[in-house]
Amino acid sequence: MNFDQVFHLVKKKSPYPVYFLQGEEDYFIDAIVKEIETNFLEDDLKDFNQTVLYGKDCDFKQILDAVKRYPVLSSVQIVIVKEAQDVKSLDQLESYFSHLIESTILVIAHKHKTLDKRKKIYKVLEDLSKANKILFFESKKLYDNEIPDWILSYLQHKNIKTDPKSAQLLSDYLGNDLSKISNELEKLIIRVGDKALITEEIIRENIGLSKEYDIFELQSALAKKDSQKAIQIVLYYKSNPKAAPLPMLIGTLYAFFSKVYICYFLPNLYDETINTAIGQKNFGQKSGMMTRKYADQRIAVKNYSQHEIIQILHEISDFDLRSKGVGLPYLGDEFTEQKDHGDLMLELILKILNPNL
Repeated sequence: MNFDQVFHLVKKKSPYPVYFLQGEEDYFIDAIVKEIETNFLEDDLKDFNQTVLYGKDCDFKQILDAVKRYPVLSSVQIVIVKEAQDVKSLDQLESYFSHLIESTILVIAHKHKTLDKRKKIYKVLEDLSKANKILFFESKKLYDNEIPDWILSYLQHKNIKTDPKSAQLLSDYLGNDLSKISNELEKLIIRVGDKALITEEIIRENIGLSKEYDIFELQSALAKKDSQKAIQIVLYYKSNPKAAPLPMLIGTLYAFFSKVYICYFLPNLYDETINTAIGQKNFGQKSGMMTRKYADQRIAVKNYSQHEIIQILHEISDFDLRSKGVGLPYLGDEFTEQKDHGDLMLELILKILNPNL
């Protein structure tokens, strides 16, 4: 099941004796745990029937002691284990999963990674899940191209409107950390109030984006090979590091030039054709349309050869490694000094503008 399906079941308070939540995407796990923690029991029953344990502070024996207690003035008790990836000897819970207690709801929040599929505990949980006796959920990271759709869906559930370009703007600037994105979206929701509409202008005003120097303007300048404008923007970033952190800049430019590269293999450069090729949804626009959405990619196709785009993608990957200290030359007893991010950023832009040098 995906997150929406699992969350729907949790909202309905579906009575599974175990909710085992694992995976790399913390946001989905936190949202499910919060819903269970907040709404499964009435407030006056929580003191006696809801126990919260933390992985670093407990082992499997303490969890077993907790789940074996009897509920007080309630048909069930809830035991929530947060940061369960830190529980010592978590595998020892396998015996409990084979003999579940109906009066206990055990919630395991196993974050950042998944269980080893070779271990018996995984096989037991998988079999119980297939038999619909427990809820076993893997929380997977979204791909970058899925983030704009997720933003649109998040806002739709909050009865807030926006458009695909604004969602893309948020995705490009905020990255793929769903917890961070949701926090920023909640701020924007408060900001728009009864208007219930988030526009590009509101995003720029409230998330610190300057239109003159935002990443879209840099992309446009690079697509047009406008060296003066591109260097001007990067010098601004160099003086204002928070305006465009290098990891965000590298990720955004790699995504942009990856789309340009894909464009060389398409039968046409209509919006819906590009959307389909990069895995984004078509939002009901008429076929055969070429809107501003991919204007920069179309310009870049005209101004760069396919070979140059391949070279640019290699350069961006190389600069990503260099920004993390990988591949620095070794001289004598120490590594040569790494350039600061501002200098690396400027060097990268010059390489993109002149990929054959």
